[in-house]
Amino acid sequence: MMAPELNLATTLASLLLVIAVIVLLAWLMKRMKLPGLQGGDSAIRILRQMPVGQKERIVLLQVGEEQMLVGVTQHNISLLGKLDSPIVTETGQDGAEFASQLGKLLRKNDKN
Repeated sequence: MMAPELNLATTLASLLLVIAVIVLLAWLMKRMKLPGLQGGDSAIRILRQMPVGQKERIVLLQVGEEQMLVGVTQHNISLLGKLDSPIVTETGQDGAEFASQLGKLLRKNDKN
């Protein structure tokens, strides 16, 4: 029969090992962005984000076939506008186009 101290040490070591494996798997799943954690093939996708303050940002969303720009603050989400023509392709490589379209949309809203 093993000594009680050795039995306790073995049990604690096993428990710590299991906890470490769980934490490692959670980190890997988050890092890999597995579809099960992201909601699968969602109808709403975030294409671009641009921070405009500490807790405020402008987000370009793809909703079905339509793209829209929303302002997101800590307490509110506001529709800034719907885009007539898509400005970001599926690969998401049109960053300069996004910035210029955002500027046009903001200038258009300032005139109203």
